[in-house]
Amino acid sequence: MGVDEHLADILSVVGPLSPLDLGLLDAHGCVLAEDVVAPGPLPSFDNSGMDGYAVRAADVTRPGTVLPVVGDVAAGPASPLRVQPGLCVRIMTGAAMPAGADTVVPVEHTDGGVASVRIDRVPVVGAYVRRVGEDVQAGELVLEKGSYLGAAQVGLAAGVGRSRVLVRPRPRVVVVSTGSELVEPGTPLGPGRIPDSNSLALTAAALEAGAIAYRVGIVPDDPRKLLDTLEDQLVRADVLVTSGGVSVGAYDVVKEVLSRLGTVRFSKVAMQPGMPQGFGTIGPDSTPVFGLPGNPVSALVSFEVFVRPALRRMLGAEPLSRPQVAARTTEELRSPKGKRTFVRVRLDVRDKTYAVTPVSGAGSHLLAGMARANALAIVPEDVERVNKGEQVQVMLLERRSR
Repeated sequence: MGVDEHLADILSVVGPLSPLDLGLLDAHGCVLAEDVVAPGPLPSFDNSGMDGYAVRAADVTRPGTVLPVVGDVAAGPASPLRVQPGLCVRIMTGAAMPAGADTVVPVEHTDGGVASVRIDRVPVVGAYVRRVGEDVQAGELVLEKGSYLGAAQVGLAAGVGRSRVLVRPRPRVVVVSTGSELVEPGTPLGPGRIPDSNSLALTAAALEAGAIAYRVGIVPDDPRKLLDTLEDQLVRADVLVTSGGVSVGAYDVVKEVLSRLGTVRFSKVAMQPGMPQGFGTIGPDSTPVFGLPGNPVSALVSFEVFVRPALRRMLGAEPLSRPQVAARTTEELRSPKGKRTFVRVRLDVRDKTYAVTPVSGAGSHLLAGMARANALAIVPEDVERVNKGEQVQVMLLERRSR
């Protein structure tokens, strides 16, 4: 099966989750399922942008002008003070502009006087005044349906008076690692034992994709225990992700168990790494389940190519897949005939163009190279060699800033 064919099968099954009405903090990280329209202007009143003095600009025509200070205006309810000709009031940032004043002189441009103030610079009319509706007009569409709710978007929704919004909820992903050889990271390793890295990596990948993720403890190669675990987890899962046990080995219990449930089908996908893939639905709610390979790089690449787009579809987010750019190779890249190969690379800018350099061998167990990579170079199925200096499409793997 081709990569695109397998992905199309997955996306034909999953769809956006039903919208929920959530409080703003609970909605953070979700995608809007409605338009947000400002019921009124923002700011809703003229206010000061600086700590200083509210004046009539016509009263300050030369440096060194001295004006009596007739009161203070703090942020909060509007002050009854009115600025008469030849007078001023002291004002704080965010305070409503008093009647009669049209300009704010920052305290830094004065001697900071209390009873009277000397103004050392001639202000421009309207300086440091935040005008009503300057940011948002009443009735303006401020957030469109389909917008991602990050920190700024949450702040804007709150700023126009919304406490709740209708959003596509974050999908709940349950990650299961199988294998009797696995132990929890940090515990002593006996003969033939290895730390379980897959479930932690895949849980982190699900979180980075915008999902809510739950890691389940290691499940040994026991069909009954695996079946019981999956049935227990269905109640809190919008998606199930397993790793390991999907090939043709005698103890590949994931394939054995899932093949008897729902619509799960196992295929050989023409890609490297990550050829053995399982996908289908199980349980009364037809919960999507992904059976990913057990080798750590195969599992992570498979997540990027197949699971991440499905989670983004469930979120109602676009684009579904990571962004791609064209880059030239600094070394020759090779690929098996008939397979789409995802090469772990470092993407840099050289001579004002993107350039990629492989960071490890092709082995699907070489996790250190995956950790150093910030991109995957994609060699198409009909290409067996990309020569040094030729262009190749590259999938960007986003990394958080340190």
